[in-house]
Amino acid sequence: MEKNKPAKNFKAGAVRATVWSNPTTNDDGTEGSYNTVALERSYKDKNGAWQTTNSLRVNDVPKALLVLNKAYEFIALNEVEAEASSL
Repeated sequence: MEKNKPAKNFKAGAVRATVWSNPTTNDDGTEGSYNTVALERSYKDKNGAWQTTNSLRVNDVPKALLVLNKAYEFIALNEVEAEASSL
């Protein structure tokens, strides 16, 4: 089984938004996909090892807004391109 890879990553400092394209089968049996966005912040623990969390510090919020906006822009523009190419 092939591992699902991110469609795109957007990073600002320690904050990252990852866009995932998830395959699905519609009720009529046709194949399709839907997108999800994961948001996380990286940090080093007391032992110096990198960890991730979904908890943000106040100073991370503007960075989160930026990467989430970029993720949404990526999804929206790709949906428009996909619709245009199917015409």
